Amino acid sequence: MAQRESMPRARPRYRRAPPLAVCLLAAFAAAPAHAAGVNVEVRGVDETLRANVLAYLSFQRYQKGGVDLNADMIERLHNRVEREVQEALRPYGYYEPQVSSTVNDLGKGEWRVVVDIRPGRPVLVASIEVKVTGPGASDPLFRRILERPPLKSGDRLNQALYDGIKADLQRTAATYGYFDAKMTRNELLVDPPNYSARIAVEFESGERYRFGPTTITQHVVKDSLVRRYVRYHEGDLFDLTQVLRTQFALDDAQYFANLEVRPGTPDPATHLVAVDIRADANRRHRYSLGAGYATDTGARATLGFEDHRINSSGQSFNVLMQFAQITRYNVVTSYIFPGGDPALEHLALNGNIEQQTLADVTAYTQSVGPSFTWVHGGWQTVWKANAVRTRSEDLNGTTTDRLLVPELDLASVPQDYLGEPLFEYPFVAQIRGSHSALGSDSNFIQAHMQLENTFRLGGPWHLLLREEVGASLVSRFSSLPTIYRSFAGGDNSVRGFYFNELSPVDPVCTTGPNGQFLRNANGSCQSVAGYIKVGGKDLITGTVEVVRELPRNLGVATFVDYGNAFDRFGTKLFYSAGVGIRFRTPVLTLGVDVAQPLNSPGSGPRLHINFSPKL
Repeated sequence: MAQRESMPRARPRYRRAPPLAVCLLAAFAAAPAHAAGVNVEVRGVDETLRANVLAYLSFQRYQKGGVDLNADMIERLHNRVEREVQEALRPYGYYEPQVSSTVNDLGKGEWRVVVDIRPGRPVLVASIEVKVTGPGASDPLFRRILERPPLKSGDRLNQALYDGIKADLQRTAATYGYFDAKMTRNELLVDPPNYSARIAVEFESGERYRFGPTTITQHVVKDSLVRRYVRYHEGDLFDLTQVLRTQFALDDAQYFANLEVRPGTPDPATHLVAVDIRADANRRHRYSLGAGYATDTGARATLGFEDHRINSSGQSFNVLMQFAQITRYNVVTSYIFPGGDPALEHLALNGNIEQQTLADVTAYTQSVGPSFTWVHGGWQTVWKANAVRTRSEDLNGTTTDRLLVPELDLASVPQDYLGEPLFEYPFVAQIRGSHSALGSDSNFIQAHMQLENTFRLGGPWHLLLREEVGASLVSRFSSLPTIYRSFAGGDNSVRGFYFNELSPVDPVCTTGPNGQFLRNANGSCQSVAGYIKVGGKDLITGTVEVVRELPRNLGVATFVDYGNAFDRFGTKLFYSAGVGIRFRTPVLTLGVDVAQPLNSPGSGPRLHINFSPKL
């Protein structure tokens, strides 16, 4: 048997002092813990052990209770230090620590407590046996725990991990319908003299229950519509996560208030669990108001109206109006019919009226058409067909085009996505086109793709990568409407350049006395009065950005942007670099960036601001 040897504890040294209040902040365990007049320093152990020691010390508990400590009280608390340190280290496998502690009076009502610890030789796990018996023994839900236990033979004993194994088994059973499960063996045998521990856990799963009938109590929409939101079927193996997903899907539908989706009491005779859905009517109409500012748009305002349930079939209507100082206005309306799975599928009739400022061209567009949205796996697919009328105005005159434009949009969505609005998509692809056979004034096909992802670099550091590529095939570029051309530059493109600055140009012909453009027989200008940016066929932009999070929802970023819009690949790309600050809360987003073009002689730095309060 190993002999236990304890270091002699230093005798407390202090002088009588007036009563003082002790306030120990164990949360800052990585540094010395401070109270109003007490400084506690723990040495010789790592951060995890130090935090647990501080949590066990009576100084902390008395401070929480608001007890005034005098010199006699401090001596009594000091006498407990060795025992409390031993108790704090046992769960981590250290049963024979050597502890030395001192208390010094620093004067002026300040005390210093120093605890020196030598943890000693740890207790190691000699053997660990975790078994699941019964019908669930071969279930992958339990095999996951058995095949990758957090503790293995040879590891230092950690009682929190041992308790975690038991908690994981019990949590898995409760979540996935093993309601008769029980722990039949639960042994942690520690042999401190031999520095070893043996663990044995046996868990009887019992039968796995299944979903029983679902009862619906609501008078808002048809029960048949509510059942289409349910993420499970009667007779399926019970899974509490599917109950929660049903709750989320019905919440997102915005038909209901006071919504509850609750499993009933498991029936041991039938091994079924009934589910009860109860809800009241939510407000039918919703109004929204937003305001903000961005360098690209200028001051902007958003007005919205939604009618969540026009009828008991769950059809809805919404209109969103956006007005901006630079990009002018955009009005979008949608009438929505729920699909077979209304959380993931819907048919919409859409209308849009918009004025856009695209570099040196102003475009007025009206469009109307249906869209069908559905989600399969991790992908959201949207099929569209829009009848479009667009008018483009620039110094060369006005052109009007009428088109029928089929379109397919594809976007990646998170696992278990339920149709909720997303602000970012890691991958978005779009393909659209038109042809004279459809009655259109232009023949073209376009593809556009954007990838964006954020990677954790460790601690508060993040890496943002964004890549955007667009390409067009068009029979005659001059017939391609401006709204389908590519531009680069601005807050969300290549910073350091103003909105839509990067673009191919067209010449502006001089005019005669009667105001007519002076052109040659082939349509070229007899003389050029200037050039205007009119957009290109193709596009490349990208961003490499490193962000460091700061306290109070702040962050700082440094970035490099690149890109251009052009008529053929291989055209020069423009680069910029800059720094910025970020501020994000649930009701406000603010980004301020300063970017300097790197290969555009004569260009100075440009400020980019995006301020979006949510009202």
